[in-house]
Amino acid sequence: MITEEKKEEKSLNFIEEIVEADLQAGKYTQIITRFPPEPNGYLHIGHASSICLNFGLTKKFPGYTNLRFDDTNPVTEDTEYVESIKNDIRWMGFEWENELYASDYFDTLYQYAIELINKGLAYVDDSTSEEIALLKGTPTEPGKDSIYRSRSVDENLALFEKMKNGDFPDGSRTLRAKIDMAHMNMLMRDPILYRIKHAHHHRTGNKWCIYPMYDFAHGQSDSIETVTHSICTLEFVPHRELYDWIIEKLGIYPSHQYEFARRNLNYTVTSKRKLLQLVQEKHVNGWDDPRMPTISGLRRRGYTPESIRDFCDRIGVARRENMIDVGLLEFCVREDLNKKALRRMVVLDPLKVIITNFPEGVTEMCHSENNPEDVATGNREVPFSREIYIEKEDFMETPSKKYFRLAPGKMVRLKSAYIIQCDNFLKDENGEITEVHCSYIENSKSGHDTTGINVKGTLHWVSVPHAQEVEVRLYDRLFSVEDPSSEEGDFKDYINPNSLEIITGYAEPALNEAKEGESFQFLRKGYFAKDPDSNTEKLVFNRTVTLRDNWAKAGN
Repeated sequence: MITEEKKEEKSLNFIEEIVEADLQAGKYTQIITRFPPEPNGYLHIGHASSICLNFGLTKKFPGYTNLRFDDTNPVTEDTEYVESIKNDIRWMGFEWENELYASDYFDTLYQYAIELINKGLAYVDDSTSEEIALLKGTPTEPGKDSIYRSRSVDENLALFEKMKNGDFPDGSRTLRAKIDMAHMNMLMRDPILYRIKHAHHHRTGNKWCIYPMYDFAHGQSDSIETVTHSICTLEFVPHRELYDWIIEKLGIYPSHQYEFARRNLNYTVTSKRKLLQLVQEKHVNGWDDPRMPTISGLRRRGYTPESIRDFCDRIGVARRENMIDVGLLEFCVREDLNKKALRRMVVLDPLKVIITNFPEGVTEMCHSENNPEDVATGNREVPFSREIYIEKEDFMETPSKKYFRLAPGKMVRLKSAYIIQCDNFLKDENGEITEVHCSYIENSKSGHDTTGINVKGTLHWVSVPHAQEVEVRLYDRLFSVEDPSSEEGDFKDYINPNSLEIITGYAEPALNEAKEGESFQFLRKGYFAKDPDSNTEKLVFNRTVTLRDNWAKAGN
């Protein structure tokens, strides 16, 4: 695990180098960044990198970060998403200076548009979207001017006001910047600044029926907030020229855009459109399904904010995109939970063991450490009785040479309890082993063993009369291929049919005290978190991650 001291010693990433140089040169006395999500879905692991970068910069350098919702498309946005985004950022461990919305600036942006019209730098176009696309040209061929490009300033002002007043139907007119239809950057070929959408907005209601495009709202919102370093992902590199052009023509505060490479995670998808499909078509059980790469899904699965921040730190900030192995994310949560998670014994595939020489009806308390990595967590009492459950895989009728668990005539230690020896076992009519009979070795109790007997195997177990039945949800990777978006056909064709298995397990009674979301290491099985579906009638636990990378072991 990277310690805090080591993190400080790490070399700066290229954006940190830019910020440090700007501060040293006196360009700014403090920096201002912003995290600008569109409230049209839940945040995912890709957003986590951007959150850590934007908020991390203003933790490292003097300044602050704003949370600004890019709510310029009323058709897809909802207050549910706004609230989920705020919850996720706070859960990640960050707090914003100001909560802002692009819609806060609709009046100002409208005035900016009028200013561009007055300067002869914008015009109202009656062309359809298909006609505009046909005139756009290609990367090697220049576009052609719209027949509406030569409209007078007065005519454009009058039409734009009518657009605002709702006199025209959706899609019938747009406001376009007048730049250069032969520009090498196709985004500079008279881009659309405003479109007509008669739709209810989650904050402004029905006040507006025209809405600014991302490229017109983004840079100007940055400027209004005096954002010094506007950090985007690489797909926005072509947009930077337009970002700078509009700011220059309006003569407003010169915010500047910088780009870093997004990190793609294998065995998943992070496209909001595709995630929405998974939710709407019920391939998953909502945005917070523990198989989803959403922050809320990861939280429900048992991931910690520390593990996600560590993951983002490890993958770093770069100029080139690449695919990150989800195994690294799993490694980070294992590292974190190993230090924090209390240990509990839970049997997932039970086989009854009767300890024939232990008195019937007697309960003996064993003391077991809560977390060997943190002695401050102390010990707990675990009830032990004549009948216990062990895992079926921990007994073998005919063991192999290196099998050190329970077998006829063999001895094992029960965790925090006694050494037992298998005397015999019972089978049903199908040949399945149903019950194992053992005897315990007196004076072999953990912490008080005076027998001198050494055994190689230690098993977890649960006392049958004290066992708490629990529903255990074994989650695995949602897709069976590394990059489902690049495969032929529909990405949903590659959903892993074994991404969820629900079983009934038996837990020691201490698990009854678990709080919602609390993580535990089920001994020898993995890390699990208590699910919100739990109630007084039923405990539900989600597997966060196995103790080891089973996919790598299987050669997947």
